Amino acid sequence: MPRQKLTHLDDRGRARMVDVGDKAETHRVAVATAVVRMTAATLKLVESGTGKKGDVFATARLAAIGALKRTADWIPLCHPVRIVGTDVTLAVDAALPGVRVRVEVHALDRTGVEMEAMVGASAGALTIYDMVKGVERGVEIGPVRLEEKRGGRSGVWTREAKHGEKSIGSGRTRRRIG
Repeated sequence: MPRQKLTHLDDRGRARMVDVGDKAETHRVAVATAVVRMTAATLKLVESGTGKKGDVFATARLAAIGALKRTADWIPLCHPVRIVGTDVTLAVDAALPGVRVRVEVHALDRTGVEMEAMVGASAGALTIYDMVKGVERGVEIGPVRLEEKRGGRSGVWTREAKHGEKSIGSGRTRRRIG
């Protein structure tokens, strides 16, 4: 098996931005998720929409969208990409208890949008923490992970579900899902 190398390092091991100039512009899609665990009591406050800081879901959704649009500012070797759409789903999961964040990003560009989806999911999860930390400091975030990517030379990649894993599906923001 040929030895693989990190694409963001040059032959001398120095960080570099990958040249994507010869790649074709294609439709790119990536889906990332994050899990936010909290107590059932805190989750009830989140669901009610009556927290001191306002609507947790609306704020987290806007944070996810705003952050994914700024990924190249967060991650130094990411290219700015032409995002053409995104869906942010926030699903209550009483079994955690907590919230599942799902971010799907669409772009027409020469490079993928995996990092944009992961930054969006991370920002949504961090915003949920920020909104509830006055009630519960022990909220946990994780895992944050790529679930799927489509487009480009490497085609389709989908994370294989492990036994017992839950998917929150696709679609727009949801307020109450049990």
